[in-house]
Amino acid sequence: MKLFCYLMLIIIILHSCSKDSFISSKEASISFSSDTIRFDTVFTTVGSITQSFKIKNDNNERLLINSIVLTGGQASPFKMNVDGISGTTINNIEIGAKDSLYVFVSVTLNSNTNSVAFIVQDSIQVTFNGNQRFVQLETWGKNANFLKEHVVRGHETWNSKLPYVIVGGLIVDSNAVLTIEKGCKIFMHANAPIIIDGTLQVNGERSDSDRVYFQADRLDAPYNAFPGSWPGIYFRGSSTGSVLNYAIIQNAYQGIVAEKLPGAGGYKVVMNQCIINNIYDAGILGVQTSIQATNCLISNCGKNIQLLYGGNYLFNHCTVASYSSTYMLHKDPLVAISNNTGQTAPVLVADLRAIFRNTIFWSDGGAVEDEIPVSKAGANPFLLQFENCLIKGKTDPANSITTNMIRNQEPLFDSIEVSRPFYNFRLKTNSPALNKGVATPIMLDLDGLQRPVGIADIGAYERR
Repeated sequence: MKLFCYLMLIIIILHSCSKDSFISSKEASISFSSDTIRFDTVFTTVGSITQSFKIKNDNNERLLINSIVLTGGQASPFKMNVDGISGTTINNIEIGAKDSLYVFVSVTLNSNTNSVAFIVQDSIQVTFNGNQRFVQLETWGKNANFLKEHVVRGHETWNSKLPYVIVGGLIVDSNAVLTIEKGCKIFMHANAPIIIDGTLQVNGERSDSDRVYFQADRLDAPYNAFPGSWPGIYFRGSSTGSVLNYAIIQNAYQGIVAEKLPGAGGYKVVMNQCIINNIYDAGILGVQTSIQATNCLISNCGKNIQLLYGGNYLFNHCTVASYSSTYMLHKDPLVAISNNTGQTAPVLVADLRAIFRNTIFWSDGGAVEDEIPVSKAGANPFLLQFENCLIKGKTDPANSITTNMIRNQEPLFDSIEVSRPFYNFRLKTNSPALNKGVATPIMLDLDGLQRPVGIADIGAYERR
């Protein structure tokens, strides 16, 4: 009887020890109720509301969290509290099987800083069983112009004193004009298109600090490299007379979209020394409209240029290039041109005039055989011309007039490193595009530097 009692006692002790043990496997898992904590605009010194997230132990045994660390340390504007314990590092926290704990976060920006970053970021690192997990922290400071569902009526001018953060979208009303001065930076939220029913005037200049930037408002990796992070810029039917000088448009779903011809004639959108890069769908999409692009780079887009259902287009000294990356494969043609609405009946046809001069069309790999497919229907006026261009493709674009073409010779861009990623579309000293352009009145290149009088290089950049 005594032996039986001793055995039962040992079994109870062992069972109790088993229940009190921690899971030690690296395969142990936790989950967060949110992987990112964001605060709305926070004014300096006032501080924010407190937000929280849960860390859940997904295992059937207790878990020891080795540490929860606010990675910015004492210098971080964020404050952390873990189940009632405040600090920048909290060690050895136990979570019961299938249980959870709360982490509370607040933020206060320092008013002593003359130029507080308008987007402030940090992270919380959770370490357990040799694993690390992170929750991102982000807030917007008051030192930016925050506009929500903003409508421009009349004439409005933006300068570079503070960046602009747009939530919910921006509309330039019919007959209104938005002027954006040099050095201005516009950051778009994921739900924020720019819709132009009136006129957009972008007055960037050649230095990097004086160019005007349109991009997504997520600046933390890897989000800052995602294409399709905001909708894009749309010039609708009533818009007219827009001019973009030294603008950089990146990471959007579509870069520039324009539709319908302007009532007063001329070009609906004029782009000079602009860069459209890392766009998920079309870098430039024109639908029966008119666009002039000079010294522009349209790079690494799902579909770099689409000119559909006719229109009037002039591209001079441009570089149109696409390379596959982690986020996008080059599987669609660089340029698609049509004077009609496609296969769906009834097929509508419009006049087309599209001229490409001194322009490079190049892509990596061999996934796309025909980089410039052309669709022509009906008997409407149709002019498609390529003059002194470098083109990749087995044949010249259909229904086109070509003069002094360089076919299937790699342009030898300065540096292409997809893994970094890093792209320098300037030309090497032995590029076949050097000194092969036709003379034009264009005196500058994409860097804003002088082109030679007479014969120039093909593409957006002049070799020096």
